[in-house]
Amino acid sequence: MSVNRVTVTPAAEKLLRKLQEQHGPLMFHQSGGCCDGSAPMCFPRGDFKIGQEDVFLGTIVDTPFYISGPQFEYWQHTHLTVDVVPGRGSGFSAEAPEGVRFLIRSRIFEDAEYHALQQAGPPLRGLQH
Repeated sequence: MSVNRVTVTPAAEKLLRKLQEQHGPLMFHQSGGCCDGSAPMCFPRGDFKIGQEDVFLGTIVDTPFYISGPQFEYWQHTHLTVDVVPGRGSGFSAEAPEGVRFLIRSRIFEDAEYHALQQAGPPLRGLQH
């Protein structure tokens, strides 16, 4: 059984493709930090430095998705879905000028999914793409 830790809604996929046309390759980083709290931040790839403790969750729409190590410890049992809603998010995230913001919808992994993730071993840390 193959399990994705992160997926994307059709609306967020459409926006990501538009942003890729404008900015080129992108990346996401999810932190639990200040400012926009735990909003997923979308950057042109290379504009945000990935640390050795950041966890690579997977790729959505050719876009790598990372989460901070401490945040991963809280969310390791959780499947993340990137969605988009009207409103202004961070001025630093690539979608901000579009009048929308990315957000995370989450659910706890089912037992079989979590077992498959355990069998696959820990996710990669640091820059992966």
